[in-house]
Formats: sequence, C-alpha cells, structure tokens
Amino acid sequence: MLTYFIRRILEMIPVLLVVSLLVFGFIKLLPGDPARIYAGQDAPIEAVESARQLLGLNDPLPAQYWHWLDGMVHGDLGTTYRTRQPVLNVIQSGFMPTLLLALAGFAWSVVLGLVIGVVSALKRGKWQDWTLMSMAVGGISMPPFWLGLLLIQFVAMPFGLFAVSGFNQPTDIILPAITLGSSVAAVMARFTRSAFLDVAQEDYVRTARAKGLRARLVTWKHIMRNALIPIITMLGLQFGFLLGGSIIVESVFSWPGLGWLLIESIKTQDQPVIQALVMLFVFEFILINLLVDLLYAVVNPAIRLR
Repeated sequence: MLTYFIRRILEMIPVLLVVSLLVFGFIKLLPGDPARIYAGQDAPIEAVESARQLLGLNDPLPAQYWHWLDGMVHGDLGTTYRTRQPVLNVIQSGFMPTLLLALAGFAWSVVLGLVIGVVSALKRGKWQDWTLMSMAVGGISMPPFWLGLLLIQFVAMPFGLFAVSGFNQPTDIILPAITLGSSVAAVMARFTRSAFLDVAQEDYVRTARAKGLRARLVTWKHIMRNALIPIITMLGLQFGFLLGGSIIVESVFSWPGLGWLLIESIKTQDQPVIQALVMLFVFEFILINLLVDLLYAVVNPAIRLR
C-alpha cells in the first residue's frame, strides 16, 4: 500500500501542473487591468505603473507563470488586491469554517442517507420504500439555495432559534449544514438502496441464507460489507461536492468560509485569491480520490492496491 500511495502522490504532480497552467491562462483572460485594481480605480497613472512593476505584469507570460508557480510551491500565494494581506493568511482564516460546515453536512447526510437506503432496500416494494424514495427524489430535485432561503424564512426568522448569517456560535452551523447536506443525503439514500439490492442478489448471499444464517448476520456481514465498496466511492465524491457546493450555501448564509471568499474575490477581481482557491479546490478533489482508494483496502482486505 505504501508503494501505491507514493505512486499516486507522484501522479498528482503532472495533473496539478496542467491545472495550474489552465487556471493561470483563464485568469489572464478575465477583463480588467490587475494593476488598476491593485492601485485603485481613482489612482493616478504613476501609481498604476508602479503597481504593474510591483506585480511583475510587465514580464513575459511564461515568466509570470513561473514566478507564480514557484511562489505557490514555496507557500507564497501572493498578496490580495483588496486588503494587501498575504493570500495564504486569508485562505487560512476561511478554511476552518468551510471544513466545519462540510464535515457537519457530511456527517448527518451520510448517516441519514445510509439508514434510509438500507431501510428502503429491506422494505422493497412496500409503502416505506415508496415514501423514503419519494423523499429522496425531492431532496435531489430541490436546489440548495432555495432550501436555504426556505429555512431562513420559515425556521430561523419566525422562531429566532438560529442565526440567518455569519458564524458566531456553534448553533449557527445547523441551518447551513442541513442545507448543504440535503442533496447528499438524498443521493446517498438512493445509491445505498441500489448497491444493497445488487449485492443481495449475489450467489454467496443466497448460499449464506440457505445455510440457515440469521437474517441480521446475512444483512450486515455479507450484504452491507460488500455494498460499502461502491458506497465509499460515492462518499468520497459527495464530500468533494460538499467542499465545492459550499460556495452557494456560504453565499446564502454569509458563512465566512472559502466559498464566500471566492464569491467576494470574483466580485472584486482579486486574481491572486481566485487562483489560489481554484488550485486548493482541485487539490482537495484529487486528495479525496486518493483517500477513497486507500479506504477500499480497509473495508475489503481482499482488494490489493498496486
């Protein structure tokens, strides 16, 4: 497994290089003059030219890319145009709120999705199955921003139990976490039901039942354990979705995380922050995929990673 881990880490390098080149190219296509944005809209020409020299915008594009890449490797992500603070410090301040929100949304959605999926599979064709799957379809179809607005309008404002914006106390995370994890819970419920029913049709499951094993033992040891393999894949993808999807939810609830920071940076054309956040999101997706592959061997020792 160690060899596999090292090989996957090395494979990440060319992927990140290609992504960094694309991100750098797209940023250069954005409208507006970075020097003018950095110096201020009312700054004189001299100040704009000084900012251009400071930011290295007079250098050839390959030199600018190399300077940005070299700085990123060494932990220097540049300086924000808006507050003139190091980009790394700004990202660090927003990383923990986003991580807490993603973990909270992930935790409740996975538990609820697994329970609903298993119950629906065990009650296949009955009214419980139809009811739970109808709820899952509704959860998938409902846009997160709309659910967030409904929770603010009909839960937070009438009762005053939860804050509608910001992150000042632990309870403030409840409504954003529910909003963020709702679609994930619905997807997990449907996917768990499908995986559970597929494994239940396998020959070794029928053999276990023919031997007279207890239904509970067959369900959890033979069916659920093997159904977890595709479910883990979906868990990894959904957690990556939560990190990326938090952009919308954080905007609705003014949550001080990376998603809200990205939206504000796009509004102000703060290019260094946009570049750093996009690279961070891509790195997170790649890292999550690696962790999912490693979990395969933990859940099912018969799988050997090479």
